[in-house]
Amino acid sequence: MIDWSGYLSLILQGAVVTVQLTVMGSALALVMAFLAGLGRLSRFAALRWLATAYIEFFRGTSIFVQLFFAYFVLPFAGVSLTPLQAGVLALGLNVGAYAAEVVRGAIQSIGKEQYEACIALNLSRWQCMRRIIIPQALLVMLPTFGNNAIELLKATSVVSLISLADMTFQANIVRSQTGNTLFPFTTILILYFVFAMIITFSMRALERRMARGLDGVRN
Repeated sequence: MIDWSGYLSLILQGAVVTVQLTVMGSALALVMAFLAGLGRLSRFAALRWLATAYIEFFRGTSIFVQLFFAYFVLPFAGVSLTPLQAGVLALGLNVGAYAAEVVRGAIQSIGKEQYEACIALNLSRWQCMRRIIIPQALLVMLPTFGNNAIELLKATSVVSLISLADMTFQANIVRSQTGNTLFPFTTILILYFVFAMIITFSMRALERRMARGLDGVRN
């Protein structure tokens, strides 16, 4: 008789690693999205070029190659990363490149009258962005940010290729030890879905809260 409770515990340990990767990777992706997205809109050509180069490079290359580069190649340059650090770096930079275009597009969608109001109030460019433009643009960004976070969650399975014990890695361990594929992969299928729903409902709640806040300001 197979002790499925023990194997379930193993998969849940992997779920903790998956959550860590998702949270930390999303945080890095968010930072990179704003840096690169605002960089694309910069008045300085060098910043625009750097932001564009980052976005196109990480959107144009495979997440598998990026992960392998971070874990296996960077040590040759004197930068040794743990599997978790390599996973967070690759996932965050990859998803951040896609999210950067969301930031740029959302900011550009704000009407010209908002910028004219900033000029009328004698606000600097930074003050205009921080107080007027970004709060409104953020509401436009949130739905796609939620999708990006879910894509990052699903992409965490690639870290099993560098022996990081996430859910997919642990499911493969259970499969190899028991010869059963139904239990481990059905379990992680359900867990991925539950995590995705948590992200979805959290982002919707945040959208509603921000929308009420903006309505209060406008009124």
